Amino acid sequence: MGRLASNEVLEFLIILVVLLATARIMGEFFKKLGLPAIIGELLGGILLGPSFVGAIFPGFFQAVFIDPQQSSVAFDGISKLSVMLLLFIAGMEVKLDNIRTRGKAAAKISLSGILFPLVIGFGSTWLLYDIFFSEPTNNKMAPALFMGTALSITALGVMAKILIDIDMIKSRFGNLMMTAAMIDDIIGWMLFSVVITIADLEAESRFGSITVLLMIAAYGTFLITVGRTKIVDPLFKYANEKLSKPGAELSLAMILCLLSGIFTEWLGIKAIFGAFLMGVTVGNSPYFSEKAKETFHDIVTYVFSPLFFVSIGLKVNFVANFDLAIVLLVLAISVSGKILGGYIGARLSGFKPNKAIAVGFGMNARGSQEIVLGLVALQAKIIDEKLFVGLVIMTFITIVMAGPGMKYFLRKHDNKTKISQEDEEIMQTTKEVSPAKM
Repeated sequence: MGRLASNEVLEFLIILVVLLATARIMGEFFKKLGLPAIIGELLGGILLGPSFVGAIFPGFFQAVFIDPQQSSVAFDGISKLSVMLLLFIAGMEVKLDNIRTRGKAAAKISLSGILFPLVIGFGSTWLLYDIFFSEPTNNKMAPALFMGTALSITALGVMAKILIDIDMIKSRFGNLMMTAAMIDDIIGWMLFSVVITIADLEAESRFGSITVLLMIAAYGTFLITVGRTKIVDPLFKYANEKLSKPGAELSLAMILCLLSGIFTEWLGIKAIFGAFLMGVTVGNSPYFSEKAKETFHDIVTYVFSPLFFVSIGLKVNFVANFDLAIVLLVLAISVSGKILGGYIGARLSGFKPNKAIAVGFGMNARGSQEIVLGLVALQAKIIDEKLFVGLVIMTFITIVMAGPGMKYFLRKHDNKTKISQEDEEIMQTTKEVSPAKM
């Protein structure tokens, strides 16, 4: 096993300090503006990367981020671990009990919200392939399915923040929205496993597409049923009763996350997918304490997640790869498909028009999942850098527009409901007064 020399350790630590400090400062700044920290963390990476610092001070950029190859490799390993942990805590937010109790109405919203952008994204990419991509290909299936998948997922964390901001997180409406977003997450990652398989990556040579998909479905089902009750729950129960708290729980959660990632990476469906599935399993264990959950969440959110998002800006030149036509096309497809799908699903669930539009705006919120999907697809050469930049910009814009859109249409719904109630009261009063006058 190779080792970092003393000067390489120094270079690695400098990279780590510069990136983490930049990510956290930018993240906190954007949180003060009422926006998710990931926007600031990504912008911090874009500023440090080839888009700005690399263009203005190429010598400095080369010396700090490019020349120390061994240090860059070490940081790349931390970045990959970071994205695994990010997906693990995303899985922990999925509450299976909520899906069971509110599944019917939430499923209508979620499935409609997935189906429309999936079909529109797939069809548009297939038909307009030459606009999206500069190089021709004989295999349009993987990029078209990727686009449909990437545009169909709602950001669970962003949704939660919006509902907290408008004081509706504990309302029936808020619970329904969160449950729909949870279903979105699960279906979205299952679809992405299909994309990776179709792309003829490691899965094709090891087991074959259909076999891998069946194994993933079986593995996911096993984890959230027998795997949780017979393996995960007893392990956390033992850790709680016999070992130090919350340290033992944190170590166990990390080990399970890594083991699950190892298994799915071995299958050829990327370690992040296994991390997400294990996150769902661990997050639903009654023996994984809230204290441990919060501690794990904070470590990932404030250390590992910023390192991952800031590193993205170092990998892609956002200025050189900015294509206005692609950005506008991605934005139009994603916004129209998701809002329309959410609206129709909400109407089928019995919501009034304005409240249904508010649902559409909420489901339109994108976040870390889209960026993770985009980066994996970029590294797998399913998409190119121009389309990745378009996806990141689309994510920024939908995050910003989701909250105000929800607030506006919920306010319109409340005002209309209030007017209708007042009209009913006036009509009732008129009926009661009329006989007396006669």
